Order: sequence, then structure tokens, then C-alpha cells
Amino acid sequence: MPSTRGAGASATPRPARPTPAAADGAAGTTAGPGPLDAMICFDVYAATRGLTTAYRPLLDGLGLTYPQYLVMRVLWSRGPSAVRTLVEELHLDYGTLSPLLKRLETAGLVRRERRADDERSVLISPTADGAALEARTGHIGEAIQEATGLTDEETAELSRLLHKLNASVARTVR
Repeated sequence: MPSTRGAGASATPRPARPTPAAADGAAGTTAGPGPLDAMICFDVYAATRGLTTAYRPLLDGLGLTYPQYLVMRVLWSRGPSAVRTLVEELHLDYGTLSPLLKRLETAGLVRRERRADDERSVLISPTADGAALEARTGHIGEAIQEATGLTDEETAELSRLLHKLNASVARTVR
């Protein structure tokens, strides 16, 4: 049976999205950029901030920030991973990921080890405490799904579109 989560949400419908040519708010005007509502990048930014804010109380009890939670999710699903793999998977740079991993190591949730076969490569593994933490995260997915106000079908469609957007932008900026 399809989910009806969010079916009764009382959100005010937004006006139709401008055409792609007007997506930056500049088409058809000489007065400069239009309102933020006309910018898809602002919608993505605002949604990201909102979701991160929704995660905060769920992660505070675990002693994790949202980026730390993402690292742990990758480790729980993939097992020990090279730093390079984490950089690629999380779309972070080394300068951002390294201090994050150091904080997780200091908290006793991961261990960093140089690979025996390649001293240049560092392998990140969850510790016993880090692995045990996963059992305390089972409620998070459902709580976030509820916070979105989207049905399961809407969530799947949004995810598909965001993957398409990310891939398109990645191709454009290379």
C-alpha cells in the first residue's frame, strides 16, 4: 500500500517554476535578478539547511554532527574505506574530511590506519563503539521522512531528480 505521509500537509503551494531561461531570475527584466523564489539553487540550498536542521536533534543524542553521521553511514554500509573513497562518496575535499575524521577518531568511533600495501593510503574503520552506534540510528530515516512531508513516491522522485541535477552540474563544472 502506498504511503500517504505528508498528504494532509498545509503548505502553501508555490507558484509554478519559471522556465529554464528565467531560472536565474534575470530573464525579461532589466532591473537585475529577480526574487530568490525564482532561483532553483536557492530552493536546493534552503531545503538542505532545513533538512540539516531537522537532523540536528536526532544526532545530538548520538554525539554526531550531520557530516560525521554521513561518514559513519558510509562506513556502516561499506565497511573499512580508504580516505579517497570517502572523499569521492561524500563529495568532500581532503581539507574538509581530514579534521572531521580526526574528531571521529578522538571520539573513539573510527580508527585511521595506514595500509600495509600502500603507506600513502589511509584506511578508516569503525571501532566497536562506532559500529554499535548504528543500532541507535534506526529511527532517523523515518523521522526525516516525516519531517519532509513527502510521500514515499515523492521522495523517490525528488531523489531521482537531485541525482540527475548533481550529475549534470558535475559534468558542467569539470
